[in-house]
Amino acid sequence: MKKSILVLAIAMAFSSTSALADEAKHGGNAVVTYQSDVATLDPAIGYDWQNWSMIKSLFDGLMDYKPGTTELTPDLAESYTISDDGKVYTFILHKGVKFHNGREMIASDVKYSLERAVNPKTQSPGAGFFSSIVGYDEMAAGKTTTLAGIETPDDSTVKITLSAPNATFLHVMAINFSSVVPREEVEKWGADFGKHPVGTGAFELGEWTLGQQIVFKKNANYYHKGIPYLDSITFQIGQDPSVALMRLERGEVNIAGDGVPPARFLQFRNEPKYKGLMVTGDQLQTGYLTMKTTLKPFDNLKVRQAVNMAINKDRIVRIINGRAAPANQPLPPSMPGYDVNYKGLAYDVDKAKALLGEAGFPEGFSTELYVMNTDPQPRIAQSIQQDLAKIGITATIKSLAQANVIAAAGSADQAPLVWSGGMAWIADFPDPSNFWGPILGCAGATDGGWNWARYCNKALDAEAVKADSMVKPEEQAERIETWRKIFTTAMDDAPWVPVFNEKRFTVHSADMGGNEALYVDPVHVPVNYDHIWKK
Repeated sequence: MKKSILVLAIAMAFSSTSALADEAKHGGNAVVTYQSDVATLDPAIGYDWQNWSMIKSLFDGLMDYKPGTTELTPDLAESYTISDDGKVYTFILHKGVKFHNGREMIASDVKYSLERAVNPKTQSPGAGFFSSIVGYDEMAAGKTTTLAGIETPDDSTVKITLSAPNATFLHVMAINFSSVVPREEVEKWGADFGKHPVGTGAFELGEWTLGQQIVFKKNANYYHKGIPYLDSITFQIGQDPSVALMRLERGEVNIAGDGVPPARFLQFRNEPKYKGLMVTGDQLQTGYLTMKTTLKPFDNLKVRQAVNMAINKDRIVRIINGRAAPANQPLPPSMPGYDVNYKGLAYDVDKAKALLGEAGFPEGFSTELYVMNTDPQPRIAQSIQQDLAKIGITATIKSLAQANVIAAAGSADQAPLVWSGGMAWIADFPDPSNFWGPILGCAGATDGGWNWARYCNKALDAEAVKADSMVKPEEQAERIETWRKIFTTAMDDAPWVPVFNEKRFTVHSADMGGNEALYVDPVHVPVNYDHIWKK
């Protein structure tokens, strides 16, 4: 996912996953603060870190993940089957599930919701996720308003046919864009449906005072019995993060939605009285330095290897107060396919100098390093600049607005080096394929694409297609091993310098209960509101 639109639908490795000592309790209201107002709660439109978990609590899809994990499980679907050729998915729905307006949810609602997300008139940023469904191209082109690949034989059955086997399809059925909505409410509110959301989720909208607060109330008819635990959640808008943190310390706030301000981070993390209030999780993100492999001198493998070995990643992590861990490969540690035994190209200035000499640049060369102009990205770029200077590479920093960096990075003849910070890839779902096609595959190595290194290894692309055609459960171990080899083999070509994997931090008051994993949930980003409670 482009960080510029901040989708966070991702896997975590948790600092602690032990349950808190108290047992789950029902009742009470939780207060959550945010500085900025929420743009929309329409699942077909919302695509940022702030509204993602809010939408998750209002809506359901055919699939979801077990709370606090990346393990797929049926949700609105009671069960599903996959045809032998891997192209046809048949979902049997739970009966008796009701929308917040009281109407029972049926198969035609699923069909309508998926088609609504693809319909160009909706302008959904997630439309492309459904490209594997038969009829997508015709609908995306505006030639039809239905997807030929979705059938509803009866009110409890949804049959979806794909144009080719796709091992990520069940993940797609779990993202917010696949949430089921009632047609009558969408047609009633039109473009304002995002301010009047109606779903089947654990919570329903109670009130929304723009610029002030949003109140969720418990869905008493939720089909998952026993949840949610909270009676209500009040999202207070316009709260300065520093003030929100002070209010949390006084017991007036339960979750500081914007986290700990950078200026207070180290003090808060190290202060004994705050112990247990900040939960840490590793998000599915990698920050990286790209080298445009089609431009000299970065078309030389030894040059790219030298740059990899010149970067002091530990120092960069210190610049951001330890809010990340050094990386050695494109995949983050929590992603299936991450190779725990892979060592990568270790920091070694002397060897980097030697490699430059072998590449024909004993005196180094000059280049440009593009970076987003928002702190701390320029400071990270300066650290990279200093590291490169030690091996003779003079890098002029081009610090620009995000949109300008993205435009230059996606061009063929600009941005030989790009620091991805502020724009780095965060997975839309916990599957390695989402880290390949857009940012390392040949399809992304085009003008305007996100493969800023212009790296294109057709043999690895073929392996990627092979991996994503493995849809049967018994093939999954082989599939993940195939992806593992794809990414480590790509690093043999060194198109990137993987620099770090960012961590995520959630701060909650002492009177909040629930497994810590729920507060840095990999899917209900940032918090799984359905499963937490007041002590």
